[in-house]
Amino acid sequence: MCENKAAVKEIDKIKEYWNNRPCNLNHSKLKKGTKEYFDEVEKKKHFVEPHILDFADFKNCNGLKILEIGCGLGTAAVNFIRNGGKYTGIELSDESLKLTKQRLNVYSLSGELYNLNAEEDLSFLGLETFDIIYSFGVIHHSPNPEKIIENCYKLLKLGGTLKIMLYAENSWKKMLIDREQEQYEAQNGCPLAYTYTNQQVYDLLKNFNNIKIHQTHIFPYKIEEYKNNKYVKEDWFQAMPDNMFKILEEKLGWHLCIRCNKNIL
Repeated sequence: MCENKAAVKEIDKIKEYWNNRPCNLNHSKLKKGTKEYFDEVEKKKHFVEPHILDFADFKNCNGLKILEIGCGLGTAAVNFIRNGGKYTGIELSDESLKLTKQRLNVYSLSGELYNLNAEEDLSFLGLETFDIIYSFGVIHHSPNPEKIIENCYKLLKLGGTLKIMLYAENSWKKMLIDREQEQYEAQNGCPLAYTYTNQQVYDLLKNFNNIKIHQTHIFPYKIEEYKNNKYVKEDWFQAMPDNMFKILEEKLGWHLCIRCNKNIL
């Protein structure tokens, strides 16, 4: 009982954190909830994290059933739906989900949205239902990521694809975090964030097949300028040729973009 209470308390703390600061909320200074606001949020996110477009592969989801774990402000949601995906999103943060609902309404799009903890029983969504399960930068904030992965396996169709992004232990950013020169999130006080080695990814996804890990993404910009929508690189990255920066991202990037399948035996 004490263990259950502790787990609930931890989840409540995580939920409160993301309710107070939904991810990417300040990507635009325009009036929140407007089409112009959401357009700028999407533009900024995909400018700074262009690898998302290749990884999510929105353009090839027509007719597929998509489950997103941690829909945030709905940036991926609107792109899946626009491209013909049959979308379901779950989100722990009430405030984030409110904005996603508002976003779909603004663009006259529709999908199924649930305010849920992805560690809990999700079988009501339909076992072996989804063609793609997608989660970008979310699962590593859960106290029990393995429970979410178990749910993903149950919900994914045979032959379906799981796409997740987890933070990399062997990364430029983690090196700075360990020296107290950086923090896990743009906002202070993130209550929980795991980082993973490649071997830990393989262990987490032990029931899946065809596991492919692509390491990428180093944030190169000066923070204060970035907050004012100015993209000014740190001096050391400004001096680095693009091809060298790409090599650095592939070896020390913060994002492990992982694809795997639930294969037919």
